[in-house]
Amino acid sequence: MELKEFTINLRTCRAISRVGQAMLWAASLASFSILAQSNPCDLNGDGVVNVTDVQLAVNMAVGSAPCTANIVAAGICNIVVVQRVVNAALGQSCVTGSGHSATLTWVASSSTNLAGYNVYRGTTSGGPYALVNAAPVSSVSFTDTTVQAGQTYYYVVKAVGTDNSLSAASNETTATVPTP
Repeated sequence: MELKEFTINLRTCRAISRVGQAMLWAASLASFSILAQSNPCDLNGDGVVNVTDVQLAVNMAVGSAPCTANIVAAGICNIVVVQRVVNAALGQSCVTGSGHSATLTWVASSSTNLAGYNVYRGTTSGGPYALVNAAPVSSVSFTDTTVQAGQTYYYVVKAVGTDNSLSAASNETTATVPTP
């Protein structure tokens, strides 16, 4: 069976950088700690993530201590690092990585045998493109969390039929990811 609609128009694509706001509640943090074994949020290396690490993250972010953290990326000490250390001190996991993503949305296919959509990404306009998702996306949006800071990506989407047939590629859209 063939897909009825072969055109998918990408509506939006935006690259974002998650930025958090740190709310430092020293009294609350003093009572929480987690055992850490090479935990990137354990900035002083004492085996726990607690208020001491939060203060060190703040000092690194404002430049009063050398930036030795490797949470967002090596040599990056900013409010995102502080928020991640605060979260870890409150018992959450220490999230590492750039925190960047690119979100795409598109108009739904009108095909009756639609299984989903495949998202393809390249680093050169016009391709080649590589498949980004592991299984067909069932909604009309997709967030690519594997993007890198400072990189420009080019995306196309294809509808996938229940018989695994693919539509033609959508129009190309571009996302430029901010540098941390």
